[in-house]
Amino acid sequence: MSQNGKTHPASVPACLSLEQARAMVAGFVEAFHSQDVQALASGWTDDVVIRFADLPEIRGKEAAKQWVASRFARQRDYRLVKTFQAVTGDVLGDSWSGQWVDAVTGKKMQGKGMEFLTLRGGKIAVWEAVFNVWEEGAGGNTPVT
Repeated sequence: MSQNGKTHPASVPACLSLEQARAMVAGFVEAFHSQDVQALASGWTDDVVIRFADLPEIRGKEAAKQWVASRFARQRDYRLVKTFQAVTGDVLGDSWSGQWVDAVTGKKMQGKGMEFLTLRGGKIAVWEAVFNVWEEGAGGNTPVT
């Protein structure tokens, strides 16, 4: 119960079933493993907005396709594990970890992150993600301690 005495719902009815949400996450993994830009883009609205880590905001399907293609070029042998976390209303949340070889430096890299996907009409309209990355074996280096 809130301070004003009103009760708020603990969850909002989802626009996807749990099975559909899990299938969407699994589809992402499959598209990333096969580096299939078109498969990923088919799940986006034409006006998709991507806010990924500290990168500038990406707007529109064509810009998003270019970004994903450049990411695939940089991340050789990308292996992704995504874990469905929640779906509420039109928002799906998941966490992930990944490993790849950096195509520029040749170093083995690792990363992990969380993302929220806001859906419209069954497609991703907003993709927001936080992502930490480090060289394999070096451990994390987030400067908070």
